[in-house]
Order: sequence, then C-alpha cells, then structure tokens
Amino acid sequence: MNAVRGRFAARTVRVKAPGKVNVSLDVGPLRADGYHSVASVYLAVSLYEEVAATSTENGAITVSISPASTLDLDGVDIPLDERNLAYRAAAIMADVSEHSTGVHLEITKRVPVAGGMGGGSADAAATLLACDALWNSGLSRDELAHLAAELGADVPFSLLGGTAVGLGLGDELSPALVKAQTDWVLVAAGFGLPTPEVYRTLDRLRTAEGAAIEEPTGVDPRILKALRGGDADALSRVLVNDLQRASIELAPGLRDTVGLGESCGAIAGIVSGSGPTVAFLTHSPAAAAGLAEDLRHHGLDAIAVHGPVHGARIISDTLL
Repeated sequence: MNAVRGRFAARTVRVKAPGKVNVSLDVGPLRADGYHSVASVYLAVSLYEEVAATSTENGAITVSISPASTLDLDGVDIPLDERNLAYRAAAIMADVSEHSTGVHLEITKRVPVAGGMGGGSADAAATLLACDALWNSGLSRDELAHLAAELGADVPFSLLGGTAVGLGLGDELSPALVKAQTDWVLVAAGFGLPTPEVYRTLDRLRTAEGAAIEEPTGVDPRILKALRGGDADALSRVLVNDLQRASIELAPGLRDTVGLGESCGAIAGIVSGSGPTVAFLTHSPAAAAGLAEDLRHHGLDAIAVHGPVHGARIISDTLL
C-alpha cells in the first residue's frame, strides 16, 4: 500500500477507453463448444467510457456509476458486483499484483449498454490499465492484453484501439495500419439486446433455411483498403454484419432506423455488432454532425463520432 508517514494515502487513476464499431462481422456456424468463430474488422470510435480507480484501505472491490454519465440509465440493470466486467478486471489485477489494495471503481457511462459497441469491455480495459498504474504492477501492454482476453473477446481490442482484424472468437487480433479518418453517426436504442440471444436467433434463422455455413478464415481485403484510403463510398459497398438480420428479427424497428438514416443522407447504415446501436457512415465530420442533428429532430438518440482512435489511456493520476 502507499504510505505517507505511516498513514494510508489514497490515490485515483482515471482512464478512458473507446467503444467500437464492427465495420464487418462474418459469423461461422455454431461450434461444438457452443461458440461461433468470427472474422471482423473492429474500429475504435470517439465515444469513451471512463473509469476512476481509487485505492481504499478495506481491501474490497466496489463499483459505482458516475452521475456524470451521459446515458439515460433509468430502468437499465447494470450489476455492481462480480457480474460487472470492471469488477472482474480489478479482481484479476489484484491476483497478479504484489501491492494491491482495495479499490473503488467509478464508471462514467457513455457507450450504449448492451448496444453492440463493447461498452462493458471498455470498462474492463480501462480498469486493467488503471489498476496496473494504481498498484505499480508494471505489466506490459501485451501482458495486460493476455489478461483482457480472459474477460471477453472485445476487451483486448479496447486496450489496443485503432483498427484491427479479429479472428477466432474475435480475440485473435491483428492490428491494421489505418490512419485515415472515417466519420459516423451512432444511433442508440432505448433498450439492449443480449449478445447470446442474438447469436441464438441467427442460429435459428440459419437452421430454418438449411443453408451450409462455412467457417470464416479472413476479412474482405476491400474493407481494409477502403479504410486505409478513407474512401467512405468504397467502404459503404462492403459493410457486412451477419448478426444484423438476427438483431432486426428481435427488434424490427431497427429496420426503420436504418432506412431513416439513409433517407436523411447517410451513405450506408449497419447494425453495430449484436446491436441494437445503428452506425451510419458519412462523407465528412460536417456531414456526420448534420445527420446527427437531423436524426435527433426525428426523436432519435444520435451522436457524431469518428475513428480510428487510440485505445485505453490514462488521463489523470492523482494522490488524494
């Protein structure tokens, strides 16, 4: 523990970590282990979760949601115990750190909950980095990424940020060199879609069709080429999400949301990951800002973002 003249000195490390958009998501058949192999292109976007990790003397891990959160969380069930990914991230860090203390995690929520953008995974990534700094664990980014993979497929990417190809369960990451910016509008739904339910629905739809589904082995190279060139028009022609129809099956109103965004000027719209957040691709920051304003006038919760952005990053480290 930190000590000053024999007394405990509390410290707060604040970290922000990005949400993501699946620019592409190919989903393989149901495997014998109950999972699905995927091939996806992840893009970290400028909508961030923040975690403030404060050392405590009692040895416990506690979690709270900050009143500064920008989401409407009324009626949203966010567990604050060991079911929370941030809590689990802190517990893992405590196990591997020689000088761990108790810790309170205050989470500022901005990424839609159960929205297909990896908000909970961003919380976990931010917590890993914050506790590493708080307890002087000295772990490398690669070591933190190894721990992140134990928490879920999206957690390593939120640590990494930028753009990456994800294979396997999505956690086999290969960074993609993309510097060009693309501009998006995200429309959050007033509800969540549990990822396992979306996958089960996809399996049911595929079974009913009787179609043979192949294991994905890679992503369409045209997607990375369009991203590297910042070519939104080319990118719009190769956006794909195998989970989209399952999300729309569970929430048919998403079809109307996609249609409205495209009628208001989006180049293309796609459900992000397992949904129900919808991502609209635009030509420029100005076009994204204008589309977001138009969609808000239609009563939708829309925000303009861009990508790629950096992964989890410490933004302050304060001795209290």
